[in-house]
Order: sequence, then structure tokens, then C-alpha cells
Amino acid sequence: MTDLPRRGIARSARLAQVPLGVAGRTARGWGQRLGGRSAEEVTAEQRRRTAEQLFTVLGNLKGGAMKVGQQLSVLEAAFPEDLAEPFRDALTRLQDAAPPMAAETVHEILAAELGPRWRTTKFASFDDTPAAAASIGQVHKATWRDGRSVAVKVQYPGAGEALRSDLRQIARLARVTAGWVPGLDVKPITDELTATMTQELDYDQEAANQRLVARAFRDDPEFVVPEVLAHAEHVLVSEWVDGVPVSRIIREGSPAVRAAVAQKYFDFLLVGPERSGVLHADPHPGNFRITPEGQLAIIDFGAVHPLPGGVPPIIGELVRAALDGDAETVHAGLTAEGFVRRNVTVDPDELLRYVTTFLEPLRHDRFTFSRDWMRDVAAVVQDPKGEAFRTGLKLNLPPQYLMIQRVWLGAVGVLCQLESEIEVREPMERWIPGLAPTD
Repeated sequence: MTDLPRRGIARSARLAQVPLGVAGRTARGWGQRLGGRSAEEVTAEQRRRTAEQLFTVLGNLKGGAMKVGQQLSVLEAAFPEDLAEPFRDALTRLQDAAPPMAAETVHEILAAELGPRWRTTKFASFDDTPAAAASIGQVHKATWRDGRSVAVKVQYPGAGEALRSDLRQIARLARVTAGWVPGLDVKPITDELTATMTQELDYDQEAANQRLVARAFRDDPEFVVPEVLAHAEHVLVSEWVDGVPVSRIIREGSPAVRAAVAQKYFDFLLVGPERSGVLHADPHPGNFRITPEGQLAIIDFGAVHPLPGGVPPIIGELVRAALDGDAETVHAGLTAEGFVRRNVTVDPDELLRYVTTFLEPLRHDRFTFSRDWMRDVAAVVQDPKGEAFRTGLKLNLPPQYLMIQRVWLGAVGVLCQLESEIEVREPMERWIPGLAPTD
């Protein structure tokens, strides 16, 4: 699956297995030996080195492990600050970077997919240095035969086998750990994840997805989706879009720029399903960039989730009931949709208190998504003395809602990384059916 030396993998495994207490004692020992440096300084240095090793290992594992790393990267906002700070940069870099494959390998793939004379019959020029590299493929900038700048996405050899192998391991792990979450039906969830992630290997399907969304947003002043020019099983050619990746804006953008980007990102999450009938299902910020004209460009459609007619109205109706304090309606609706299993007794008022933990942004016209807020929400979910644990609250995750939940969770993580105040209530009431008050 990877050419990473076994020594690097073994070292990372050893690092991952060091208990925090042992790490602290080791750091104190180092601190006494390294010219009088304090234990805190040595511990911080150790964490920085461990974070860099994490980036190296996950970056080389081009498959499910890299995808997991990218998921972690958008959720780092929920980590406690003392743990998150040294890992933040390494995780964020995973959003749009991975070690590239050799130019000779790229040429072989293009010859097999586009024909042996691909360089002269398809392109006016082709840059052998990749412009971006990620979990399943890498992108090269080229000039199409008609003079247009294009992005050429080339899938890594063996990416399919590596991803499927990783997914099998994830499924086995999920079955082993299923008992940790009573009431949760794990198999449909792992089946849905497997289907969705393997979908990203099909560049023919990705081309169809991209064309669908490009038609819906053609000539839009706020959003741009590049047109597809050619595709094959392992190669996808689409228009090149200049711009700054949102992952870089997270690291370097001014407060005003981050706020503008956060609003566009949030708005696309809402308007996309209504306009195109599909949900863009990979929200990590490496897939989004801001053009020189100020548009939000969306550049990866390997994973989408069909939502014909937009967001299901039942979601808006149940959120509205929760905001209105209607515990019985929330309980009945979540039971009907499969979040509460019919053979499990759940007190409606306790369920309502738990659900409203996540709805604070909708109580305001404008809301600041921040790491502090996300950590507070995560603390409520994980608190062994909190509502869910104290009452034995057992909620299921129906497979038909898995992708929506995963996308929203990831998107909120990105918004918290942007740490900006944006309009929330008005766009959500406009684009989510059933959410606006009826009176």
C-alpha cells in the first residue's frame, strides 16, 4: 500500500503507544540532560516531533489511513488545546498535501488511459510537477489542446486495493468496538462508509457528479465548479481554477478574509443540495478555494450523496420542534426516523436537552464558530456525568443519515478552524425546508 520504510511505521506505532505519564517522565529526564531546559519545553518539543511523524506516516499511506487523517484534520478543533496545538499544523497540512508519485509513473498511467500519444494529441503542454497530491490521486496543471488551462487528476496505482484493504480493517474494528455504543447498528454504517469511499475511486462517476453540479452553478456570481473536459477510469481532466485553498486561509488569512470565506463555505453547504440535488460529501478545506474574483471554487466531486429535492424536510421540522421546546414531537420524529430504536425507552425531556446542545448556533442571527465552542460541545457528549451517560441515553445513527451527519460534522469543524462570526439563522431557514417558524 505504501513504500514508507517499515522503520518509520514501527517508530510511529511505538510513539502512539507511549502513555502520557511515561512521556512526562521521559521528558523530565531529557530536561535534566539537555542544558537545563525545562520539562515543559522538552515535552513541547517531543509533541512537535510526534506531530511531524504523524504527518509523515499518514501522508505516505495513500488510502483509507490518509482519508482518516484528513477527517481528523477537520475535527482537530474539538481536541483540548494542550493536545491540539502541536498537532494542528501537521493535521491541517494533510488537507491538501501528500508525497507525490514519480513523473514516469504518471506518464504510464496517462498513456494507458488517454492513449500513447497523450502528450501531443490531448495537451499543448503538461507540467510533470504535481500541483497537489492527496489520498487517492494527484493533480497536474496542463494546457489543453484548445489553449485552456486544465487540472489533470491522476489516480495512484493500487489506490483501489489499498483503500479497500483499509476499509476492511476499519469494518473489522467497528464490529469489535460496536459494544462500546449500545443500541448502535454498526453494519449498515460501515457498509455505507465503504460504498461512499470506494465511490471516490470511480473517476467516470466523479466526472458525472462534477458535470451535474457544474450545470447547477454555471455563471453563478458566488460559486464556481470547473467544467469536465475528458475522463477515463483513472484520469480526470477539468478546467483549472486559480485560487487560494481554504486550508491555507485557515493558517494565514486575516480575520476579515476568514469571515468572508466561512460565510461562503457555509452557504454552499446549504444551497448545494437544493440547486443540484446532491450533497458534496467531502468537506475538508483542501477541496475548496477562493478565486481572485472572490468566488468559492469547489474542485473535488469524488464523493457526493444524492438528496433529490434538497435537504429532507423532516430534518428542518425536527430541528424547529427542538428549538420550540416540543419534546414529544422530537421524540416521536427521531423514533420514526430510526435515531431512537423502538425497543429502547428514552425520556423525551432528557432527549430534548441532549439534542439542543448542538443547536446553539440557530438561536442567534449571527454566531461565532470557534474551537472553544466546539470543545464545549464535545465535552457535553463525552462527559461521563452528563445527560447521555447519566440517563443511559442510547441513540442510533440510521445509515440514510450517516453521510449528512458526517458532512455537517466535518463542515462545522472547518468553520471552527476559520473561527469567524457568520450569518446562520437566515440562510438555514431559507434553505432547509421546515425550519422557518410558521407563525
